[in-house]
Amino acid sequence: MDNFEEIDPVSSHEDEVEALWVSEDVRSYLYETAKWTKFLSIVGFVFSGMTAIGAFGAGAVLNSVAAVTPNSPLMKIGAAGLTVMYLLIAAFIFYPSYLLYKFSAATNQAVLYADQPSLSVAMGKMKSYFKFYGIITIIIIAFYAFAILAVAIGGIALASR
Repeated sequence: MDNFEEIDPVSSHEDEVEALWVSEDVRSYLYETAKWTKFLSIVGFVFSGMTAIGAFGAGAVLNSVAAVTPNSPLMKIGAAGLTVMYLLIAAFIFYPSYLLYKFSAATNQAVLYADQPSLSVAMGKMKSYFKFYGIITIIIIAFYAFAILAVAIGGIALASR
């Protein structure tokens, strides 16, 4: 078992480098996409900031709700719970906006200066953006499947009474 040797694979095309050629059409599409992602990221930052600011007004909201409907379910959450919930929502808005902004900045760098490492960074940020939304989508689908299953089981249990 101690006689392992590292063997380099033999390649007949050692000097050949695979490259992805980016045409002018693709460069213009990337540049335009970078502009839109920058716009969407800034809008996301604004909404995230507004949500975070709104989180700290939870106490005032609860006081108003308590005056109108004292038995509201919001009263059970409490001001701290409502603040934490809104801060989590702000974080969920901020993170993809941040990824979009980084994608936009790196794409602009790559397109304007023909910078391959920047294009790599940009594609990594876009991958992370879609991975984030993919995971969120899986969680939502699983939640709906669980809710449908729970309602079906509850309906069967009530029907058997």
